[in-house]
Amino acid sequence: RTVFVTGAVDMEGCPEADRGEVAFIGRSNVGKSSLVNMLTNRKSLAFTSKTPGKTQQFNYFAVNDKPELARQIRYGDDVPGEKDRDSFYIVDLPGFGFAKVTQQLRQQWSDFMDEYLQERETLQAVFHLIDARHGPTDEDIKIMQKVGTILGAKQQAKEHCAKYIIILTKADKNVKNAKSQSNPGKVSNKVMEKLIVTMKENRVGYAPIVLTSSETR
Repeated sequence: RTVFVTGAVDMEGCPEADRGEVAFIGRSNVGKSSLVNMLTNRKSLAFTSKTPGKTQQFNYFAVNDKPELARQIRYGDDVPGEKDRDSFYIVDLPGFGFAKVTQQLRQQWSDFMDEYLQERETLQAVFHLIDARHGPTDEDIKIMQKVGTILGAKQQAKEHCAKYIIILTKADKNVKNAKSQSNPGKVSNKVMEKLIVTMKENRVGYAPIVLTSSETR
């Protein structure tokens, strides 16, 4: 059970921090919304578009909440029930880079992200999506720098710190006739070497790397 809960543009707009949450971040058109849809087994839970930058707020999705939550949100009904013990939030963050927005709005996203990474105590993991065909862009490097600085400082202070994971998307685009098991996709040695060097340069060399595709899974 996965339900869209709210879109936040600042910390006050985030839902109550009453469960764990995982965040997905990456440049525009890297495949964040497609990956969220794949993970939740829904075709259009998170909005996907060929026009980059459609996600323009922190979109919260509740997983395994009470069964009638969608009706409560849509119609305002007071429905009975409790969320499951394993309930958590998926947070789809705005895409950086290609989004056709003002510099002021992009700076607001950046400031919000700083505050979110620093203060959201229920944040358990940050999944940074990078295109497997091209490797890290300048925008990806900025994200690494932000994560390395903020989460690194929390680690040194021995505070609760979310895990940081690199997700290489669109792996199926690197091979012909990609299939789910026999030929799911790949990343070139050149891209992988570039990624590892960039991660080390930006203090996130410890992060695990996962190869994915929303098409071949």
